[in-house]
Amino acid sequence: MKYALTVERLQKILSQAGVASRRAAERLIVEGRVSVNGQTVRELGSKADPAADEIRVDGRRIRKETLRRYILLNKPTGYVTTRSDPERRSTVMELLRGIREYIYPVGRLDYDTEGLLLLTNDGDLAARLTHPRHEVPRVYEVEVAGVPDEHDLDRISRGVTIDGRRTEPARVELGPGRHTTDATLRITIAEGRNRQVRRMFDSIGHPVDHLRRISIEIGRAHV
Repeated sequence: MKYALTVERLQKILSQAGVASRRAAERLIVEGRVSVNGQTVRELGSKADPAADEIRVDGRRIRKETLRRYILLNKPTGYVTTRSDPERRSTVMELLRGIREYIYPVGRLDYDTEGLLLLTNDGDLAARLTHPRHEVPRVYEVEVAGVPDEHDLDRISRGVTIDGRRTEPARVELGPGRHTTDATLRITIAEGRNRQVRRMFDSIGHPVDHLRRISIEIGRAHV
């Protein structure tokens, strides 16, 4: 009896195995970190049979079935959100102990930003949270120099120009309490540009002193 092979794109296999999101899996392939039956694969679109082929990432064989793991971390400043760093800075992986599954950070928080970070091996969830078309809102608490007035807040909410491109509309509100020399605000954005919140407030003349992500809105549920 002959059995039909279940041949799929390599990045899909890696995502379903919990190794990385599909976009991150594509980077692993291009970087030459993935092998199939002992041969390094660098071409996107390459296919394999997860049931028959030996697939490895960084020399580690992936499992056909992986226990899904979800970890919420209150990331402190001074850590990069990656599994390894070529500059030898501390990574968020150093904050975890006893995790046997191959997990990875979903999205990024800057080195000098703290707050909510999800780490998982669920490639489908990671793709849902990071792909721009899903527009997943993220909520940040921001401490800025000076006190933005109504005009400043309106500019932020309607969108400001960064690198020649306007940001999407945001929800922003001044926090409670008396503000004199500085202010605390809450802002919700659904984009993920590099250092976006800091650059948005820089554009209105109120640089960020402290930034913390406090929630991720997934549908009606908040993480």
